[in-house]
Amino acid sequence: MNSAPAEIDSDSANAAAREPVKPAELREVMARFATGVTVLTVGGEHPHAMTANAFSSVSLEPASVLCGVGHSAVMHGALTSAGRFAVNILGTEQESLARHFADKKRVLGAAQFEQVAWRPGELTGAPLLGGSLGWLECELSAAHSFGDHTIFIGTVIGAHRNPAGSGLLFVDGKFGKPEVPRG
Repeated sequence: MNSAPAEIDSDSANAAAREPVKPAELREVMARFATGVTVLTVGGEHPHAMTANAFSSVSLEPASVLCGVGHSAVMHGALTSAGRFAVNILGTEQESLARHFADKKRVLGAAQFEQVAWRPGELTGAPLLGGSLGWLECELSAAHSFGDHTIFIGTVIGAHRNPAGSGLLFVDGKFGKPEVPRG
């Protein structure tokens, strides 16, 4: 069924195009976009972790991914200093882990991992979290500062996928799991 496009008042459209979108507006609209949930980790003398849903694959050849990190986040400095990181792809059973590493009031450093099952990545030393659906070990290849975030691009140097489980989602400000069609 074809429908005619809704008419737009050109004066209103032009005025709206000149006004920058406010952060709260963007956050509200982007909340409608379902994303997977990851935990970025760095190892070394100052290990750190951060829950992130600003994550995507970039290229298959070379294998690479990106993550967006706010300039004010502890992870920004940690990732820049370490030069290597891991991406832990969380499953539906790991919401508490996502909340733990999203909590800005948690203790930092190695202590943030004390109640968490993990092992150091063979290639990066970054914590690989137990029960994750998959891990990517990455070498920092590029960083592009834009606005209040930096887009970090990592070349994937190691990958592992667990055979079972469903991914943890984040949409409308809530964690969820994919609905399985019944047939």
